[in-house]
Amino acid sequence: MRHLLLAAALLSAPVFARPDADTRQWLARTAELSSDAMEGRDAGSPGHARAIDLVEGWFKAAKLQPAGESGSFRQTVRLHEVAVTAADLRVIGPDGSAAPLKYLHDITPRAAVDLPASLSAPMRFAGYCSKAEAGPELKGKMAVCYGSRRPGRAQAAERLAAVTAAGAVALLTIDDVGFTVEPPRWPDAYARSVAHEANPLPGGLPQFRVNGAALATLIAGSGRLAAAILTEGTYHRDLESFDLPGRFEAKISTAQRAFTAQQFLGVLPGTDKAKASEYLLLGAHIDGYGFGEPVNGDALYNGALDDAAYVALLAQLAHNRRGKGYARPVLFAAWTAEEKGLLGARWWLAHPTVPKEQVVGVINLDQLRPLFPLKALTLHGLGQNTLADTAKAVAEGLKIEIRPDREPERNLIRRVDSWPFMEAGIPAVNFIFAYSPRTEEERIYRDWYQRRYHRPQDDAATPMDLDAARDFNRFFYALVERAANGERPLLLTAANPR
Repeated sequence: MRHLLLAAALLSAPVFARPDADTRQWLARTAELSSDAMEGRDAGSPGHARAIDLVEGWFKAAKLQPAGESGSFRQTVRLHEVAVTAADLRVIGPDGSAAPLKYLHDITPRAAVDLPASLSAPMRFAGYCSKAEAGPELKGKMAVCYGSRRPGRAQAAERLAAVTAAGAVALLTIDDVGFTVEPPRWPDAYARSVAHEANPLPGGLPQFRVNGAALATLIAGSGRLAAAILTEGTYHRDLESFDLPGRFEAKISTAQRAFTAQQFLGVLPGTDKAKASEYLLLGAHIDGYGFGEPVNGDALYNGALDDAAYVALLAQLAHNRRGKGYARPVLFAAWTAEEKGLLGARWWLAHPTVPKEQVVGVINLDQLRPLFPLKALTLHGLGQNTLADTAKAVAEGLKIEIRPDREPERNLIRRVDSWPFMEAGIPAVNFIFAYSPRTEEERIYRDWYQRRYHRPQDDAATPMDLDAARDFNRFFYALVERAANGERPLLLTAANPR
């Protein structure tokens, strides 16, 4: 009953047309998979396990065959993590007064295996913390750095290397508030670091992410204006280094654990024996954030559009086929631990359940936000392989413009499960609803990103343009049919050899 109520909530949300039967069924699947009963589907959680059970039932009913481990529909991903379980963070003034920094709202420690239980040291603001700015004055101090995300100033790796070499005891990075294409958002849901069981968890110099709004607390008594520093950083102007009068103190508790999370793998067998070793892989991630820091009183991060809706679309495609195969076999994957670093897809590449050399193309569904009419799609992989060429041809046939990524500084291509396959030399594509600058579409997208992305508010009440959702779903169906039935294999271009 709960998922039916949630489906009704979706259908009563602001939309632009009453959806057709296929879109209604997709909405119902989306609502059920992102319902409170799934508890946000955090990798390894009971809610995630329930979501895997649900999805397996959908695909079994669609007559897919197992493509996981040991003749099953599942693959077990072995993980371990370190998490910050509590943090007391403050600035102690020269007069002994304490100004608290609210954990996950003002400041977030990077979870690390060697994060000390207590820290206490003076601070120095060192501009962008380039090698030239991180001088010997940082020795024994907390380095406070403006964390520019744009070319021309020190980036994260350079900052860390520079302050470490200078002898700093910790790195406090102030958000780049001028990075308007993807503004910093607070609070953080939690502070956790996750890795494959055989890989090390983070360690090294203690690091903290700091809200730009908290800079005034860090520099109180210095005679400097936080607003002026943030403005100068926004415009990439030189920033003067100076010692801060206060002392940073932290008491931090951490915990480590090993755990497993399952991911779903099913196959729709092909009908052409000559193409039996040419798998087309369709993927979306089933995991979400689970429970985290409350936002407006809500602590459950449901993940309706990220990415329950597109696991649901994979299931809808399988349902529509009813066991009828394409020429090529189609491998369906609901990856886990994407939100922890694309760990499920990376695990599969290290432990493939079909020979990865037989995967000729990957269509990934993530970062899709059907919030406004579908006029254009950003295509990750454009110009890199013939699968992208196929996607472009299908889209243009449906009067959908295909665009390159016009915001490459956001690095979105590397933040989804298609990226590990691209790194491995396997043709892969991913799509984003595109918008033009200073349009209503951009305003809607930015608003969604600021208020709902990786927030509890990405739930069944998310307003959608159901015409746009329908149009993308039809594009996806057509693309899969063209790619899975095409005569030519899906190859990298000559400029990007396998």
